[in-house]
Amino acid sequence: MYPIPRSLIIITVFILAACSGTLSESPEAISNSKSVITENAYTNISVSELQNMLENKDFLFVNVHIPVEGVIPGTDLSIPFDEIEANLDKLPEDKDTNIVLYCLSNGMSRVAAEELAGLSYENLYNLDGGYTAWQAAGLPFEDQ
Repeated sequence: MYPIPRSLIIITVFILAACSGTLSESPEAISNSKSVITENAYTNISVSELQNMLENKDFLFVNVHIPVEGVIPGTDLSIPFDEIEANLDKLPEDKDTNIVLYCLSNGMSRVAAEELAGLSYENLYNLDGGYTAWQAAGLPFEDQ
């Protein structure tokens, strides 16, 4: 019986791995595909969109930045972004309620929005650029 060449074994392993999908995607590709899913779980809104929404406010407005450095007028709650699940009792039981989240720049509110989406909240909005963008637009802001 003839020995199987090492190169044939290596090629076979790579082909089988590619077919199973385990080695065909890099961690970056997997991470990017997950972020596409979570980004679709909430809607990014601009400062001007938030201004319009505040005129006929029908949402819970939550600052998730830690530490709280300032507040946009009309804010209902401050909940640390990393303590969302521990503070669900402060959020509406109705998971269809509109909730707008913001933080300093966008990072913490995105994390909070993704966590709430994972907990089946459906109408989530994230202020793109956070209160930095709000202040840059020259809009009123309350220092904490």
